[in-house]
Amino acid sequence: MARIKDLTGQRFGRLVVLYDTGERKNRKVVWHCKCDCGSEVDVIGSDLTSGCTTSCGCYNRERSAEANTTHGMSRREETRPVYQTWRDMLQRCENPNDKRYKDYGGRGITVCPEWHDVKVFINWALASGWGKGLTLDRINNDGNYEPSNCRWATWKVQQRNKRNNHLITFNGKTQTMAEWADETGILYDTLEARVNRLHWPIKRALSI
Repeated sequence: MARIKDLTGQRFGRLVVLYDTGERKNRKVVWHCKCDCGSEVDVIGSDLTSGCTTSCGCYNRERSAEANTTHGMSRREETRPVYQTWRDMLQRCENPNDKRYKDYGGRGITVCPEWHDVKVFINWALASGWGKGLTLDRINNDGNYEPSNCRWATWKVQQRNKRNNHLITFNGKTQTMAEWADETGILYDTLEARVNRLHWPIKRALSI
């Protein structure tokens, strides 16, 4: 018999595994899990590890309610960008199938409970300096999405705050790649290609 991988204590989306129920479905282990909403549910192990099941069902209910709500936030011109920011934030933190999940939810970054309400998030955004061209930035890159750790920042500021930022030192001056691109007038994508893909010497890479 194949050795059973113990999933106890592990998190899968909104679910935390509590214990092996002892039940088997098609010879697969059934685990008893607790959802962030407080409900408990039994889930086949393969459904957890594949990302097929990530909540007790509350996530789908919330998305359904969101789709049928009359708040109109996604359609109003003045709030549509903030609404999209809110959706993207939840996806990368709570949807294991999102390509960005490994860098957010996959490493423990969560969205605070009050920001699961789009109206609360949009009200915070409008009261905290949101404007066209600004992006949602976490002050502590290892912290969660919550009012005390978030701000609206320009793309350049957010690039400076990235945990995998590439610092470049030239002539005794150290700056991020975004800052060098801004100073030299070289497009960021061009500079990134020169340094990371073509492996040009720094002096040549920073030459126009």
